[in-house]
Amino acid sequence: MDKSKKRRLIYRIAALAVVLLIAAAMFVIGRGHTVYFDNKMPENVGTEVNVPYKIEVVVAGKSVAKLKSGERGMADTMGQNFNMQLLVTKEKGEDPTRLQVGLTLPYSMDGIIINLPALLSGLDESAYLSEFVYVPSAEEMKDEEVITDDTDNQMNFEG
Repeated sequence: MDKSKKRRLIYRIAALAVVLLIAAAMFVIGRGHTVYFDNKMPENVGTEVNVPYKIEVVVAGKSVAKLKSGERGMADTMGQNFNMQLLVTKEKGEDPTRLQVGLTLPYSMDGIIINLPALLSGLDESAYLSEFVYVPSAEEMKDEEVITDDTDNQMNFEG
């Protein structure tokens, strides 16, 4: 192999390596998530958890949810590291307590539910972190037309 062919091959390999590094960085940095916040009793934890009267969730300096007991809010975020401030009012009329919380979001989940009372109680990640799965309502299911056989709606013409 002459000198110019070696140099060309080295440049091509270097360019491919740079493209792969940029792709890996964009995968980590650019991964988007929808994060849902619940202020309700967590399911299947086996222990009693105190549900605060109100929790305000602040992400990137903006209030994204003000949740009273039993409510859900949401925020969209980019990347795997998620930082939020929680203004927790345990009982009606009390002053809120400010908490700073940082989490690493799993790559495998697009819609993530964070149960805030379970998180604040110090329970395991499996108790406060779950994947959001959309379940259509009965009315939505009723409106959907289900075709089971392609020949049901065809007319037979002989000519």
